Amino acid sequence: MTSPLRLRFLTSADDVSRLPDTPAEVAFIGRSNVGKSSLVNALGNRKDLARVAKAPGRTQLLNCFEVEGLGTMVDCPGYGYASAPARVRDGWQRMVETYLLDREQLTMVALLVDGEIGPTKLDLEMLALLRANDVPHSVVATKHDKVKAAQRDKRKRELAAACMLETGDVIWVSAAKGTGKDRLLSLVHTWLALR
Repeated sequence: MTSPLRLRFLTSADDVSRLPDTPAEVAFIGRSNVGKSSLVNALGNRKDLARVAKAPGRTQLLNCFEVEGLGTMVDCPGYGYASAPARVRDGWQRMVETYLLDREQLTMVALLVDGEIGPTKLDLEMLALLRANDVPHSVVATKHDKVKAAQRDKRKRELAAACMLETGDVIWVSAAKGTGKDRLLSLVHTWLALR
């Protein structure tokens, strides 16, 4: 069993230039309400590390956490629906895209997709952006526990196909149940060691 990450909140930034220097960084991105903050908390084995809210759009800045001895991890604002005006959401989108394309220390982007509903149009657009700019990325399907057991194999095939990936290339997790947590923890260690 892989040990939880020793995470410590460092800062929230509204621009990539305001993030701290780091040897390596992993980012978590995805649509609003996909479970980014819940997953960060699960990886750190803490409930209060990243703010989790019922209303989409709680994460509004680039929230940076130190991963002890390895580097940093960033919880990015979600895209899509959020409880905020359109111009504010557009600003988040520009901030995230600039971060993804300009952050030199970024070794991996974990693109979170809701496993229960599959990739949305916005998820596929983000995936296309990452691919077009050669940004290293992995697709992480959240909410494994919400997919009925009888439907899981079919859903895994469909989600991977929609993302133009092999079934085994998608990392399935559940922050609530801990499913896939050890695999993702191991991968985060690996990703942060890439520099």
